[in-house]
Amino acid sequence: MIKLNDKQISEYFHRNYTAVDGLWFMKVEEQFDFETALKIDNEVWKVLPKIQARMLKSMGNLGDDIVSLRESVETKLYLEGYEFDVEPNNDDGFKCIITECPWHNAMVKSGRTDLSSKVGKRICLTEYNTWLTEFDTPLRFEIEIRICEGEKQCVLNFFKEESKAK
Repeated sequence: MIKLNDKQISEYFHRNYTAVDGLWFMKVEEQFDFETALKIDNEVWKVLPKIQARMLKSMGNLGDDIVSLRESVETKLYLEGYEFDVEPNNDDGFKCIITECPWHNAMVKSGRTDLSSKVGKRICLTEYNTWLTEFDTPLRFEIEIRICEGEKQCVLNFFKEESKAK
């Protein structure tokens, strides 16, 4: 047996996780079409974030508050290989400023840059809105700008509705 260190083990599982997602999507697309693959993928991303958020809440002994939500999102982004910063909003919310997105980078690397915005626009909105439902907070979610739409960063905004209206 090959002796792997923790970093190698982590990299092995991370690469397999991202490869399976991409391969699954492409195989569904081959069998049907892009729109069908995107529709089914969106259904997957209505469930997977629930599993991920619940696991991190349990592992980190997190509650249902805004701080726990922020910590879990930060952990998720870190584990998935994003480059990002988190900034507080004017209220109790926060923004994640992403400067490197591994999912977009994978689309570019596979020659599917033109499809990245269609995937990102739909899947990221579903994913983070689903993540938010696992926490009992007064926050809402929106994506202000996206790398996959030609911007230099993504801005994920977790905010209180009343502060947005001001």
